[in-house]
Amino acid sequence: MRFTAAFLTAFFCASQVEAAASRPNIVLIMVDDMGYSDIGCYGGEVQTPNIDALAGEGLRFTQFYNTGRCCPTRASLLTGLYPHQAGMGWMTTDLGHDGYRGDLNSSCRTIAEVLRTAGYSTYMAGKWHVTKHKGADGPKHNWPRQRGFDRFFGTITGAGSFYTPSSLTLENTQLKEYPEDFFYSDAINDTTVKYIEEHSRENTGKPFFCYVAHTAPHWPLHALEEDIDKYRKRYLGGWDALRAERYARMVSMGLVDKRWKLSSRDKAAPAWEDVPAERKADMALRMAIYAAQIDRVDQGIGRITASLKRTGQLDNTIIFFLADNGGCAEGGIWGFERKKNAVPGKDSSFASYGLSWANASNTPFREYKHWVHEGGISTPLVVHWPAGMKARGELRSEPGHLIDIMATCVAVSGAKYPVAHEGRQIKPLEGVSLLPAFAGRPLGSRAVFWEHEANRAVREGDWKLVSKGRGSPWELYNIAEDRTELSNLSARKPELAARLGKLWQAYAERANVLPIYPRGTGKPKSYSRKTVFELKAGASLQGAASPNVKGKRLEVIARLAAGHGDGVLLGHGGVTDGYALFIKNGQLALAVRRSGKLQTVTAAGKLPEGAVELEAVLAKNGKVSLKVGGKVVAAGKVAGSMQRVPIEGLYAGNDGEAAVGAYKAPATFSGTIEKLTLRLGKVR
Repeated sequence: MRFTAAFLTAFFCASQVEAAASRPNIVLIMVDDMGYSDIGCYGGEVQTPNIDALAGEGLRFTQFYNTGRCCPTRASLLTGLYPHQAGMGWMTTDLGHDGYRGDLNSSCRTIAEVLRTAGYSTYMAGKWHVTKHKGADGPKHNWPRQRGFDRFFGTITGAGSFYTPSSLTLENTQLKEYPEDFFYSDAINDTTVKYIEEHSRENTGKPFFCYVAHTAPHWPLHALEEDIDKYRKRYLGGWDALRAERYARMVSMGLVDKRWKLSSRDKAAPAWEDVPAERKADMALRMAIYAAQIDRVDQGIGRITASLKRTGQLDNTIIFFLADNGGCAEGGIWGFERKKNAVPGKDSSFASYGLSWANASNTPFREYKHWVHEGGISTPLVVHWPAGMKARGELRSEPGHLIDIMATCVAVSGAKYPVAHEGRQIKPLEGVSLLPAFAGRPLGSRAVFWEHEANRAVREGDWKLVSKGRGSPWELYNIAEDRTELSNLSARKPELAARLGKLWQAYAERANVLPIYPRGTGKPKSYSRKTVFELKAGASLQGAASPNVKGKRLEVIARLAAGHGDGVLLGHGGVTDGYALFIKNGQLALAVRRSGKLQTVTAAGKLPEGAVELEAVLAKNGKVSLKVGGKVVAAGKVAGSMQRVPIEGLYAGNDGEAAVGAYKAPATFSGTIEKLTLRLGKVR
């Protein structure tokens, strides 16, 4: 079954064209939450003949790194910078610091934006997830079409259903209906085929860049029955046997040095022999569905390579294949299932495969997605380019990083990386071109760095310094001898550990990493116990001083002097959660955001020009009323009261740096606020 919706045309019977000899096409394929050892050419049992064929006719990097999490990886991959430099040190939430804005900033350029200047056509299919502006009614300046892509089909947000994905977007329009046979992995691959076929017909001789960003095999575990059937019995032997099998294959394939001992099973995971029989059946099925997700992606990659061959473009197309982070342990030992009466693999299910299988996915390494030990940041990297390199089935042990992809694309395309754009300085590239490694030459001496959720690391040559979580001590490993990070040498080599620690600190200071993961330090254990807040314009309540608005009735009263204009009277939150009372075009309005969805109640008429008292009430059940001078001027209904305390804090007379409503932050009020009161709970 393939995606054949009305907005994707049938395959074109295009005649073969001669590919541009000097400037290759570039197809960048990334999967989501896949472990280092899952695919066949990296030691896995999952059937990936098409990826394996690319590796057999190209090369595999054995020590290539991502950043350990989806949003930072995508930002780093697209820009050639470390994620904090692009504004994406964490996820798509603004944490109040430049490295953690949750949005690609204007001091970086994407691969698509840079290659466009060299005459490339640019296409994207799949998951974007590098902007906090996700809604159809919000800003779109950081959507793919506005960040260099000529064509886009995919999702703006992160994980979701493979049958009915939210934020599914064609160009700049979000779609609300799905064909009966829709499956997202097929849609991504078949859209890519469509781009290639159309390009070969309409843009003969012009090179193209295509970014193919899969959500598979990220949870939820959704797969087609025909694919699941291949693996139903495969995992009944459990995770212990699977780890041993994979490790042995990886050693025999040369991917793993036999000096690197297989890490122990995660201490949180039980031995397979101790798992109850009924639980074994459920867990084996979860892993089967996960494998089926990868299998489905591989089938589509086969269609992509076939289209390149059919149009005469395969030889001079660089194909990259990699993953955004290691296997995902979210959901604990057994994984989660978030829906009752769920049918495994179907849209009625929303499950993960859990820590125990993720431990196997990351064979032979320690840790998972989120962390920066090898299991969290090691990715396969397959590179296929018949016209540009002699490698056929070779391995490359040169350490590489996502930051190197942009540098490589610039090198092969003839593009000039910009120093500035529209008057703003652009941060210099951090990576190096991988072209020497393609030819079997070293990339040169350098250090590469990581930080995510206070997990830190630096690797220089064979040495890696790494720490797990806030306050944890540094660990030091010789990666050449012990890449599975089993023998901590920090006590034996304190001077080396100290030197690498200083390198990391210098990186953190220059690359917008500090303060380290502000969500971890800024989210208090409790909030203010006050129920009445008397505020002055310009005031701000942050952290533990923030009102505890979760699940409470909210009442805002504002007394304005004559001569007022537009702007925010009170703003609490941002583009994920929050509420704001504001005036726009002379009309009073209350904006409410819950989990990114914006709802606004607006008064029909304009406010009187003289002094006036305004009141807005948001009830626990979502009912909204707006009053001017004691009279109701608007009533409406939103989804409900606040589900959580917004992390961005409260502002009086403006909305800080993260807008709740449909206006540009900070939207400072242009008049005079004589009195501003926020009340929580029932009026006494």
